[in-house]
Amino acid sequence: MSDGAERAYVAGLTLLARRELAEAQVRERLARRKFEPDDIDEAVARLRSERALDDRRTALACARTEVRVKRRGRARVVRQIEALGIARDIAREAVAEVFAEVDETELLRQALERRLRRGTELSDAATFRRVHRYLLGQGFDPERVTTLLRRRAKK
Repeated sequence: MSDGAERAYVAGLTLLARRELAEAQVRERLARRKFEPDDIDEAVARLRSERALDDRRTALACARTEVRVKRRGRARVVRQIEALGIARDIAREAVAEVFAEVDETELLRQALERRLRRGTELSDAATFRRVHRYLLGQGFDPERVTTLLRRRAKK
């Protein structure tokens, strides 16, 4: 391993010690630090072989955070993981694994309650549309959102 690759490897380890990162993120951050592309490739290959760098593990960590902490829906979680530079198939597998442990209807209900915390009622059409748009943006299934909002509006 060349001196530049060794330095890139150590810099990569330092980045990964702070938080779980996707391979694309590590490559980007090392490039910003002006490492040569060949050195970055060598460092990333070593990080992967030592399992310090694992896109699947990163995808799972991101999915868990998005669901358990931020209370987001399936579609939004997939988008967030893909935004990290992780392949779509890995993102979908991670999301499927995390959502297997979660009651999506309850997650949607909690997101709605959080949105309506300010005492907002769904009685007028504009508020209904605004909340509907918000929940879709959070990645929830359109049918489930509409069904829940209609039930809630009737109360």
